[in-house]
Amino acid sequence: MFKKWQLTLLAILLSVVFAACSSDDESSANQEDGDITLEYWQYSFDSKVNLMDELIAEFEEANPGIKVKQTNFPYDQYNEQVAAQVPAGKGPDVINLFYGWVPTYVDAGYLQPLPQDAFPHEEIESEFFPLVEATKMDGEYWTIPTSVRTLALFYNKDLFEEAGLDPNSPPQTWEELEDYAVQLTKADGNGRLEQSGMAWEPAQQGHHWLRDGLTLQAGGQVLSEDRKEVVWADTPAGLEAFKYWLSFPTELGTSEQGFYTDDVTAFVTEKAAMNIDGSFRVGTLQSDAPDLNYAIAPLPGKDVQSTNASFWTNGITARVEGEKLEAATKFLEFLTSDDVMERWLDATGELPAKESVAMQDKYVNDEIYGPFIESLPFANAHFFVDETRERDLVIDAANRVLMEGQDPEEAFNQLVEATQKLYDEYWEK
Repeated sequence: MFKKWQLTLLAILLSVVFAACSSDDESSANQEDGDITLEYWQYSFDSKVNLMDELIAEFEEANPGIKVKQTNFPYDQYNEQVAAQVPAGKGPDVINLFYGWVPTYVDAGYLQPLPQDAFPHEEIESEFFPLVEATKMDGEYWTIPTSVRTLALFYNKDLFEEAGLDPNSPPQTWEELEDYAVQLTKADGNGRLEQSGMAWEPAQQGHHWLRDGLTLQAGGQVLSEDRKEVVWADTPAGLEAFKYWLSFPTELGTSEQGFYTDDVTAFVTEKAAMNIDGSFRVGTLQSDAPDLNYAIAPLPGKDVQSTNASFWTNGITARVEGEKLEAATKFLEFLTSDDVMERWLDATGELPAKESVAMQDKYVNDEIYGPFIESLPFANAHFFVDETRERDLVIDAANRVLMEGQDPEEAFNQLVEATQKLYDEYWEK
């Protein structure tokens, strides 16, 4: 079923008409002593919010006559707040969105294409990593990111040594990952898990690892080139990846869903020896677990290399026009400058979206960020028609196997069928 915010966003296509009627009042409300005031929204994440405050001050100093007001909401309230404000002709002028939400916002008529005079398509496609094309629809780019994220293997060096494993030689293949996970697992006399060799949580990065990591590594694909057909089950690779993914909490016995609350908590508290996570986690570990002795390696692979990529991305809302559109465009150009990308990495752990910035030696050779940077050329950003519902379908499929004892092949086929239904609904609109 649709989430409340999704239904509201779909209604925005009509409500934008009414919002336009009040655009003069809204424009006046956003003028302060002749200045143009932009409303910028992003979700609450301390390192991002604090850096954005600094960047806004610098942007305003360099652009007299333009003010930027930053508004933040908790992640789980973000879309609901947007859906509540837009019908009233309020809300952001420039908005930061998870890339998987962009199709829903475009479908609702809430975003406008990026101005091509400032963001020519050929320039985007020559300077940015190809994964940003995940938000190109109907021949238009609707958003542009400052940073991107990839997944990699986080592992606890102390727990490796305790298990007799070389902390400088992490697993590189599917088979090695299984073997290491088994050796790193501890259970009590009753078989109750005490230390997980491999953290496993489909609701976190697990569904991304399955979709963009394991499936492609096995030689499969999830979507057709036109993004309309779910081809996950068209070759044996899809089911092979699904079974491998489920092997950790089933036959291998190395993992439990919800172990020590979630995979991140288990890894931080040294109750899990390995975890699949994103570059954005580095900042959290530096602040919350400064003494944790860990390292990072590219995802173990199989037939080919692949990892998941994702990103938060900035767009301009549909009702912005005239001088305010010019100001919003300047702000986006500033947020995608090389300098801001470098500072974003330093503050948040997220990687520069431009290839020339990310591939500098100082980042490629960095022991923490290097494995993520190394993975960018073969990173895949799945095109979501509905990120929330697609994630939930993967979680439901896993739960049918783990909690109801359903055959993995049957669960996988149901997952593919349900995912195809989502895509049919989207493209029919």
